[in-house]
Amino acid sequence: MATRSVVLDTETTGMPVTDGHRIIEIGCVELIGRRLTGRHFHVYLQPDRESDEGAIGVHGITNEFLVGKPRFAEVAEEFFEFINGAQLIIHNAAFDVGFINNEFALMGQHERADITQHCSILDTLMMARERHPGQRNSLDALCKRYGVDNSGRELHGALLDSEILADVYLTMTGGQTSLSLAGNASDGAEGGGAASTEIRRLSAERQPGRIIRATEDELAQHVTRLEIIAKSAGAPALWTQLLEAEAQA
Repeated sequence: MATRSVVLDTETTGMPVTDGHRIIEIGCVELIGRRLTGRHFHVYLQPDRESDEGAIGVHGITNEFLVGKPRFAEVAEEFFEFINGAQLIIHNAAFDVGFINNEFALMGQHERADITQHCSILDTLMMARERHPGQRNSLDALCKRYGVDNSGRELHGALLDSEILADVYLTMTGGQTSLSLAGNASDGAEGGGAASTEIRRLSAERQPGRIIRATEDELAQHVTRLEIIAKSAGAPALWTQLLEAEAQA
């Protein structure tokens, strides 16, 4: 069975979560077997507190705009159903996971207050730091490095950023697929809005890459790293899942 992944991003009233800051936007896009399906979840939320000026400067979501939007408790069930059992692909996962856990905890849903018990986590920031040590690995920097179009990203936005991150992730891990959602997402949660997909392939004229075989020591380090990821995520690493699926096929 193909792996189901959800590329996820949030915007908040500020940081850190321990200062009482809340989520004000959630954006997710779905991948199945490394293919964008067009299904997405997007919602703006009333946080019952004002956003810091610095945060508004980042995402441009004003306090006035959020008046009348649903609260997290109103969309929590649909959101959980969308992410439950999926591999969550997040840039700087500790930030978003901490805020999501907090929202469920504030509802008293302590069984969901640790989403790593229900989803595996792949942190693209950690992945990028391993691949490009000592370099800038922000989402904008990765877009530039991998040739992903982020020209529409004047301000941060959860749905736009999850779209862009999906493109970055697929490019960074070997296959290119981009998603353009038709029209503007409406307020509230959406599970299957109209969407169009565009698949980009590597040029047939590109030069073949040089094959470098891993040494026994490198393979052992790789196994150790997978064990660390599995322990941290509470689930087998994606690489392990793919090997197991291949073995069962």
